[in-house]
Amino acid sequence: MKLEEIMNKDLDNSEIDPHSSRSGKRLLWFLLIPVLLAISAFFGAQARQTKTQQLGTTTKSLAVQTVNVIHPQRGASSSDLTLPGMIQAFSQSPIYARVDGYVRNWYVDIGTHVTKGQLLAEIDAPEVDQQLNQARAMLNQTETSLALAKITAARYQDLIKTNSVAQQEVDQNNQNLAAQTANVQAAAAAVSRLEQMQGFEKIVAPFDGVITLRKTDFGDLVNAGNAGVGRELFRISQNNIVRVFVTVPEEFSKQVRPGTRASMDLTELPNRRFAAAVTRTTDAIDVNSRTLTVELDVPNPSGELLPGAYANVHFQLPLSAAPPVLPSSTILFQADGPQVGVLNSQNQVRLRKVTLGHDFGDTIQILAGVGPTDAVIANPPDSLTNGMSVAVESASGNEKGN
Repeated sequence: MKLEEIMNKDLDNSEIDPHSSRSGKRLLWFLLIPVLLAISAFFGAQARQTKTQQLGTTTKSLAVQTVNVIHPQRGASSSDLTLPGMIQAFSQSPIYARVDGYVRNWYVDIGTHVTKGQLLAEIDAPEVDQQLNQARAMLNQTETSLALAKITAARYQDLIKTNSVAQQEVDQNNQNLAAQTANVQAAAAAVSRLEQMQGFEKIVAPFDGVITLRKTDFGDLVNAGNAGVGRELFRISQNNIVRVFVTVPEEFSKQVRPGTRASMDLTELPNRRFAAAVTRTTDAIDVNSRTLTVELDVPNPSGELLPGAYANVHFQLPLSAAPPVLPSSTILFQADGPQVGVLNSQNQVRLRKVTLGHDFGDTIQILAGVGPTDAVIANPPDSLTNGMSVAVESASGNEKGN
């Protein structure tokens, strides 16, 4: 049958039976809808499976901590130990009055450079002057009595030869002569003492130095000695050499000994270094601070170093063994003490206790706990635990911060 005839036949049939055409269309829709629903369900399941896989991958990647690792570096063979020091005058002395009286005059003020024996002030002490006059008069009186006792004793010595006097009278006059001699000596000692007291009316410098304090003025009433408040007249310091006192931690006490070379700088004198050396130590550890006090003597001919100032003292200490160093950020300070996180070959964390040495600020000495080949976690989080698996972002032998 030809195609044209068939089409004509179908056309004729459709025109003849329209009810049959509508039934065919409904049947076609009943067949297409389940197919479309199945296709939609298939693609929906595929999308959900893809999202689930993506979520699992993201969760797994978030569960693994990403870290950087570094290796300990060899420390320096010598340690530059920098400690604060306090500068003091080589000699410093308060000056007090030795007699009671009034300040007649003072001749020096703060900042005055003086020499040993230079007159600083004068004191009026009328009581001492009067006592000295009285003592001198007593000396004259006893000297007169002594002269008379000598004449009398000599006369009785002549009379005893002719038995004109009794021996007892001779002995009495001899004893009187000895007593008068002792009186003269006592009176002379009293005069000498008061003359020395009168000499203390002049206040003089005990050594070469500079006046750093004046606490007196004309007419002030002063007392002998250092009793009472505000009785100090002057203070003098010898600054041509200064003492620098440094407290050294106990761990370095065996290395800082007399003769150890050092240098010193001050904030107020930038770009200046002053050579120094340890002169003496207390040779004992302070039980409260666990430190050793050492003293350095520093020449100060120009007077640039002022007593009372603070200085940074640098010690170059040789080390018997150069311990490795790590950045300070690698240390975990936990309840069990300082620890570091070390990775094994399976990228699992092992927390190790370490013994810390000198802290250099950015880096710190590790005396025990890690070796040069250990892979140490840089900047470890506080949540790091033993056996935790991590991902290594970079493994380099070059420390950051060293």
